[in-house]
Amino acid sequence: MCSLRALCSGLPMRPLPENRGRCAGVPHTPVRTPGLSPAEEQLALRNALRYFPPDIQELLAPEFAQELRLYGHIYTYRKEASAPCPLSGLAAGPPLQGEQYSCRTKAAAAIMHMIMNNLDPAVAQFPQELVTYGGNGQVFSNWAHFWLTISYLSQMMEEQTLVMYSGHPLGLFPSSPGAPRLVITKWVIPNYSSRTEYEKLFALGMTAGSYCYIGPQGIIHGTVLMVLNAGRRYLGVEDLAGKVFVTSGLGGMSGAQAKATVIVGCVGVIAEVDGVALRKRHQQGWLMEVTNSLDHCIERLSWPWWYCPALTHPYFLRERLVHELDTTGELLVDLGSDQTSCHNPFNGGYYPMQLGFAEAQRLMASDPAAFKGLVQESLRRNVSAINRLAQENFFFWDYGNAFLLEAHRAEADVGKTGAGKMDFRYPSYVQHIMGDIFSQGFGLFRWPDLDLVITDHLATSVLEEAIAGGVNPAVKLQYMDNIRWIWEAPKHQLVVGSQARILYSDQKGRVAIAVAFSQAIAHGKIKAPVVLSRDHHDVSGTDSPFRETSNIHDGSAFCADMAMQNFMGDAFRGATWVALHNGGGCCPGPVPLFHQGSGWEVGPGLLAPWVPARCLARPAPWPLCDTLQVTVAIP
Repeated sequence: MCSLRALCSGLPMRPLPENRGRCAGVPHTPVRTPGLSPAEEQLALRNALRYFPPDIQELLAPEFAQELRLYGHIYTYRKEASAPCPLSGLAAGPPLQGEQYSCRTKAAAAIMHMIMNNLDPAVAQFPQELVTYGGNGQVFSNWAHFWLTISYLSQMMEEQTLVMYSGHPLGLFPSSPGAPRLVITKWVIPNYSSRTEYEKLFALGMTAGSYCYIGPQGIIHGTVLMVLNAGRRYLGVEDLAGKVFVTSGLGGMSGAQAKATVIVGCVGVIAEVDGVALRKRHQQGWLMEVTNSLDHCIERLSWPWWYCPALTHPYFLRERLVHELDTTGELLVDLGSDQTSCHNPFNGGYYPMQLGFAEAQRLMASDPAAFKGLVQESLRRNVSAINRLAQENFFFWDYGNAFLLEAHRAEADVGKTGAGKMDFRYPSYVQHIMGDIFSQGFGLFRWPDLDLVITDHLATSVLEEAIAGGVNPAVKLQYMDNIRWIWEAPKHQLVVGSQARILYSDQKGRVAIAVAFSQAIAHGKIKAPVVLSRDHHDVSGTDSPFRETSNIHDGSAFCADMAMQNFMGDAFRGATWVALHNGGGCCPGPVPLFHQGSGWEVGPGLLAPWVPARCLARPAPWPLCDTLQVTVAIP
């Protein structure tokens, strides 16, 4: 076990820690097959060794080469063995205190805290491989980068900025107190933004670097809003009791689906092929029941409305639902989606129904082409079942995970009659639900902090005061949904890792909540600083034609202006750290703000105010804050 103070001393080299390799009892990322040439393998090796002196390189080169051959990536497991996460149990640690984290600035302590939280085994999907979610979403490319970054953060002063290039800590550079303390970039030249090139870049150590994730509860709120509004739009109901939502995935992101269905009051049936992920969610209390029997599941769908099962071997779930429909005439499900990591379908994001989980992982490593063929066949069969159910008032949407895009590439029947080749018969969740919420200026922001009860109360009070002051009906509905969320969240044991909360609000609400937090910290009501952050899933935070900008129809859905403007604008307006990413078919720009009760703060959710006009072809329905010097061009 290594203390946080020891971490700040830099890479441990003399003596080298013991090399324990992969640990049993910890979930691990599937073996990757990047297809590197001998020259590229040498390059990957040099990239991993370059932070070590020549005599140490000679010792490490053989084991790093072996990692590359065995796993398709160099994780530097030897360096992980003495790090605090995931093996020592230190996890996210105490509240954000510079003394505990051995830092010169509270902002650096906050960044350290977020890194630890993302690598906490209760949060991370594959903690030993530094993957926090999504199958390939790494905090760092290897453990050497982790040690270097923590060391730099411990040294950083208020007049310095830490620069991260695609997960590599470039170093500390002079700046000003009002500048970001951390700038992260992970960008790819468009001509090389392909899956093949991505796999090579991953193997070369060029694709990591993000750590403002707060665990599955960061996704639950959006899932709650999605299912709640799907009931309103597709089923015409406010009360979802007795309605059935069938979907897939219980991983870092998709695990939110189980708890969200309980909160909104519908029946959730969630398919998951990875027994480790499923047991993790069950142990955390996010599932009521686990079964590997389709017969039992079908029987239970007629039981009380609160039932929320998950399947361990769900390969034929939708086909079985079709069978029940065709033989009994009964449609057992109302709503459906898929939240597997289909953006990464051939490296563990989607598993073929023809094979068991372990067998599929072996084939993935030994014969990637055959594995890809089986995945695409499974996608075609899955879509065929969805199409049959959809003929009988079953409503399906794409959850922004590239499910329909990959199904299209697999030549599944997802085309829309009379539409373009990239228009699908089923909507994305943005096109039908979240896009309208974004267009009203509502987007997510979240805050890890010690005093969650206090911040929950402050946020609720702000929204209630806004309603009392008068808002239009559409905005009032969003405020009420978010108040309901804050009331319900503490009842459902949502905290995994560090204490945190997520909330959707418009600009008016964000500013008011930020002011309330700042005043509470300044007056000592909140005992420790608060990190306010947002991720790519937000108003104007991402440019992705199959996701966040899928409901923009003026031709600009393929432009990347919004993410770029967010990144640059928040950087020079005082955000504590900013990040510009390229991945998952998106150009996301997370923009966290460290909140410590100073006289002014930056609202990291400043949106491109004319986006609603692009989305809805009507003027923006929400007022901009009167204190902002803003002039907006409304088409």
